[in-house]
Amino acid sequence: MPAAATSDRYKWTALSNTTLGVFMAMLDSSIVIISLPAIFRGIHLNPLLPSNIGYLLWMLMGYLVVTAVLVVTFGRLGDIFGRVRSYNLGFAIFSGASVALSLTPFTGSTGAMWLIVWRIVQGVGGALLMANSTAILTDAFPVEERGLAMGISMIAATAGSFIGLVVGGLLADTNWRLVFWVNVPFGVFGTVWAYLKLRELGQRVAAKIDWWGNLTFGVGLVMVLIAITYGIQPYGGHTMGWTSPLVLFCLLGGIALLFVFGAIERRVQDPMFDLSLFRIRAFFAGNLAGLLAAIGRGGLQFMLIIWLQGIWLPLHGYSFERTPLWAGIYMLPITAGFLVAGPVSGWLSDRYGARPFATGGMVLSAATFLALMWLPANFSFPTFGLLIFANGLGSGLFAAPNTTAIMNAVPATQRGAASGMRATFMNSGMVLSIGVFFSLMIAGLASSLPHTLGTGLVAQGVPAADATRIAHLPPVGSLFAAFLGYNPIRTLLGPHVLGSLPPSHAAYLTGKTFFPQLISEPFMHGLRIVFSAATLMSAIAAAASWMRGSRYVHEADEVGAFGAPAEDEPAADAPPPDEWVPA
Repeated sequence: MPAAATSDRYKWTALSNTTLGVFMAMLDSSIVIISLPAIFRGIHLNPLLPSNIGYLLWMLMGYLVVTAVLVVTFGRLGDIFGRVRSYNLGFAIFSGASVALSLTPFTGSTGAMWLIVWRIVQGVGGALLMANSTAILTDAFPVEERGLAMGISMIAATAGSFIGLVVGGLLADTNWRLVFWVNVPFGVFGTVWAYLKLRELGQRVAAKIDWWGNLTFGVGLVMVLIAITYGIQPYGGHTMGWTSPLVLFCLLGGIALLFVFGAIERRVQDPMFDLSLFRIRAFFAGNLAGLLAAIGRGGLQFMLIIWLQGIWLPLHGYSFERTPLWAGIYMLPITAGFLVAGPVSGWLSDRYGARPFATGGMVLSAATFLALMWLPANFSFPTFGLLIFANGLGSGLFAAPNTTAIMNAVPATQRGAASGMRATFMNSGMVLSIGVFFSLMIAGLASSLPHTLGTGLVAQGVPAADATRIAHLPPVGSLFAAFLGYNPIRTLLGPHVLGSLPPSHAAYLTGKTFFPQLISEPFMHGLRIVFSAATLMSAIAAAASWMRGSRYVHEADEVGAFGAPAEDEPAADAPPPDEWVPA
């Protein structure tokens, strides 16, 4: 068989296998989000109790934190020891952790810790998959076809994150363990398939492992993300924990270690990540835009879940227990928008470059955030569906061209580390979105929820002392209740207070309409603050995307220079990267 035909067949094999891996990793991150109520019920733990909020947050964020921290390290190790080898190991670890999660033998806090630990292990496997999949695709596809390949891969990633919401709702409704079992057959098949079919095409780099760089980067980023995790929890008499000594120590100490990491990388012979890559305009601007887009996309996902599960679905007759499934179904227009735009924008960016599509996508995203701000809490679904479909279009227009431009801009020997850095920005953006948007939402709720909640409870006959006590509880409890599809009023009042009320009042307080109607105005106040921030971030991402310059492809191995333009453009379109931004 001719070599060209073999190469042509292999690139589609690589695409299909890495697409499966990325889809599985992203599916898992969202399938757990929507299944958290069923998971906690399965291990007999109330996630809304103040002592259990830590378990809830680490179940939610542990996977994201681990993947954000490890993808750069694993990408660089892939450059040194082989990207396919690292990718195959990730499939095996991910599948094994899924089995351990589905076989959870404990209940209560012990069961929660078992789940958190194995979610972290699963995150290690996910980091190996995400760090090397993009580099494997870049190795396998020629420059003129990478946009299409990245478009298909990005579709798998984003579709996985939203399809997981529906699949999680369906499976958790049957048995919470199925949420983890669903990964096992795909993981086993993918592991065997990758081992048999994938081969090393990338340029291996003989280098020493940068232990100090890995240590300072990993510990520094972990500390920052831990600070974000605990910053949204109550501390002392405050609604949030940003003044907590632990949060301040982790935040400031983590930032200091990241500065130390930068100093180490400038001096070490074989750095974990070559900071001079940030001098390349397309790489720097693409990653900045990708970080801001990830923050906005993550914030949208979490806020829409709260909006649907806590307010809109109960007001339309859905029981709180059924809202996780239907929230996933009603968010499908976002996935549809992404499926429409993703491959088309990737294919077109191969011909015309990333800038017009990535920039246009972020402008469209900003416009949809702006429009969503003005919807009422009890909106008309056709309008809502159209707006989130348009947001999906914007994300689809942006994702593949931006990823392709980032990967085209770096030398072949740095593709693993560059892929890892891109994934770090994306995953860190998701964690930052939780910290930023939950903090903004909690601040918005804190200014209006206590009065609204206290007045509403007193109007239903709740004693003033009990109403005042409940109204001044940290609003994070009400926020998480809405996020998980719980009606917290029964828990907040307790059987003693409920038992002292007339049965009709008690039934109304714990029914489908009291809590959604009560929280809707305070929630919309906070939501407008959140979407204003998301609009601003998307606008800055659009500006950064436009600043990336014209189409740029790094061909250092051919021309012996730090950077070279694409074949169809003059050299003037690629300004010397070392003059653009210091790193």
